[in-house]
Amino acid sequence: MRGIMEIQNWKEILNPYELAVDEIVLKVQHIMKEYSDQGVYCPVENVIGRVKSISSILAKAKKKNVPMEMITERIEDIAGIRIICQFVDDIYKVVEMIKNRSDMEVKGEIDYVAHPKDSGYRSYHMVVMYPVQTAFQTHTIPVEIQIRTLAMNFWAVIEHSMKYKYDYNLPTRLSKRLTAASEAVLKLDNEMSSIRDEIVEAQTSFREKANIVHDILNALRNLHKVAPQEEVMELQDQFFQIYNQGDMEQLRRFSFHLEHVAQIYRMKNNTF
Repeated sequence: MRGIMEIQNWKEILNPYELAVDEIVLKVQHIMKEYSDQGVYCPVENVIGRVKSISSILAKAKKKNVPMEMITERIEDIAGIRIICQFVDDIYKVVEMIKNRSDMEVKGEIDYVAHPKDSGYRSYHMVVMYPVQTAFQTHTIPVEIQIRTLAMNFWAVIEHSMKYKYDYNLPTRLSKRLTAASEAVLKLDNEMSSIRDEIVEAQTSFREKANIVHDILNALRNLHKVAPQEEVMELQDQFFQIYNQGDMEQLRRFSFHLEHVAQIYRMKNNTF
């Protein structure tokens, strides 16, 4: 009976943390969608969240000498969010986005990007206090948010795996190689930042083309339902010709033309 009660207590403890993670991830994903809908570059590349396992919580409590009854008060990374960016400048834009939000309050922050750890670890850490409403009461949950570039994340995941393998006692040779690798990551981030405008322009153009093509294909599919098939086939052939030419301006004009054709048939058929 005691074991069942302990499991139930952990469920009650962790449920609000799970809710906090789910809500914050969803909100960041919605921000990404808003940027995409506006056709502008988003400083967030990806977002993931997790709640520490019970074994990880107990291990950290033991390491930090935290009594069981003080775990929720003194361990602030039970709920964790990781936001991945493409460029170092994006990290600080995301930091400002978080600070300007009214649905969470920043409790603390550490800039390991400007001031890396001796191991070479780089990331921006924030702890925010986030209120959640469960079925029975309101909880204000500490959530750790880590913000880093793709390159920083790759290095950090490898380092964490190696530390886990060696029980956080890395052999000197591996420690030195990881430190050297972190310098390569820094060089990569700096190089990507130096050509940032070109990268963003290429990505924006690619996304715009993908969105236009998506709209055109949807319009053609809808026209199949209401327009003469000969006309639809002719429009489809025109699309393939323009697409193969790779001319974005022609693609835009064709998309507008197709919308005009679709509007005429909507008015005729009072449909889609």
